[in-house]
Amino acid sequence: MSRIDWTGDGTPAPQKAPGRGIWGWMFFDWAAQPFFTVVTTFIFGPYFVSRLTSDPVHAQAMWSNTATISSVIIAVLSPILGSIADQSGARKPWIAFFAVIKITALFGLWFAAPGSPVIYPIIFMILASIAAEFSIVFNDSMMPRLVSKDEVGRLSNTAWGLGYLGGMIVLIAVVALLAGSLETGKTLLGMDPLFGLDAHTGEDARITGPISAVWYLVFIIPMFLFTPDAPKGVPLGRAVKTGFAELRNTIGELKHRKGILKFLIARMIYQDGVNGLLILGGTFAAGMFGWATIEIGLYGIILNVVAIFGCIIAGRVDQRIGSKVTIVISLTMLLLATIGIISTGPGYTLFGVIELPVADSGGFFGTAAEKAYILYGLLIGLAFGPVQASSRSYLARSVSVEEAGRYFGIYALSGRATSFMATLLFSIVTYSSGSARLGMATLIIFLLGGLILLFATPYPADKQKA
Repeated sequence: MSRIDWTGDGTPAPQKAPGRGIWGWMFFDWAAQPFFTVVTTFIFGPYFVSRLTSDPVHAQAMWSNTATISSVIIAVLSPILGSIADQSGARKPWIAFFAVIKITALFGLWFAAPGSPVIYPIIFMILASIAAEFSIVFNDSMMPRLVSKDEVGRLSNTAWGLGYLGGMIVLIAVVALLAGSLETGKTLLGMDPLFGLDAHTGEDARITGPISAVWYLVFIIPMFLFTPDAPKGVPLGRAVKTGFAELRNTIGELKHRKGILKFLIARMIYQDGVNGLLILGGTFAAGMFGWATIEIGLYGIILNVVAIFGCIIAGRVDQRIGSKVTIVISLTMLLLATIGIISTGPGYTLFGVIELPVADSGGFFGTAAEKAYILYGLLIGLAFGPVQASSRSYLARSVSVEEAGRYFGIYALSGRATSFMATLLFSIVTYSSGSARLGMATLIIFLLGGLILLFATPYPADKQKA
């Protein structure tokens, strides 16, 4: 198979891995994304909040708490696993191990019927989330071995866009073929749901767990078959011991690599806001407008279509002017979108500066406020892929291949170490005020704080002052 050409003038670009190895690596994002798209954000999450229990506000806080617990576990263990991976060498066995956990947990979501104990889907979501994130640590640490540092930005954004395409395909399939309307029982195409799925018992949303599991199982196979892995290192027992020592050394050397430290802290702050927006955005819309699975699904499709183009554009921007500028632009767009979302309600947007008709024209997104929400969602769609894809290429340009595992482990820590703060702060404010709108407003603190710190961060992060 021919190698992939990343250059702008049509000439072949030197690569470390063959084309099929790079495509195999990118297909990991394609395989992994449906979990985040249809389970966490657009289908199962809103179902958990609006239909699994009878108290949407309390359910939204529980969903937030689930994300908080997952984030704490991920934050504590990711750097340790990354350091161990550098010593044990091969990443694929770790990805396979966590794939078993993730797939099993996702199948368990099928049993989350309305009125059933919520503790079980919470446990399954925590297991699936931590297994998904740990797998990402190992997959991301493979990236510096595949292409040169000049090419990682475009590779990262292309893979992220491919992931959104996979997520969108699954989302369209759920909305068009599986999710029936609560009123008519028909899907978006006007047909009966496949397999006789009953929306009144939540089967339209519960099926997303098994679907995401099967999709992941099938499409991680190319990565295992074609993507080159690091050579096998020391035995596991010795790797654990050495990995802990290397982690301590890495944390110590961050004192002298202040650019990387500053980037990791900035990313820790703004990624909290991004995570909160992804985890809570769909459920917030479901609570405010009473959207059912079809409306949430259509909203997700719109965002994912826009996200694909956002990643394609960002890949070129990243390659030409760098990861830092790409992240700054993306964070600015996310800030504007968040302000727009929290300032919109029935009959108004921008905190009442603009009044909107309250009449419902019928059909999907029938009110003017819903249409305004979707417009703000387009900004999110354009930005939330590039801000994450260019963040990992920022780090890939700043570390060597040999240290990629432990630094991407710390990178995962920086994405999760305080992400429980975003969801926890949301829960506290929502509980105390009874308003999910005020809870969502706390995300601005994280997005703006990270953006301000990023301005003072060198690029690449290991760049030395002259």
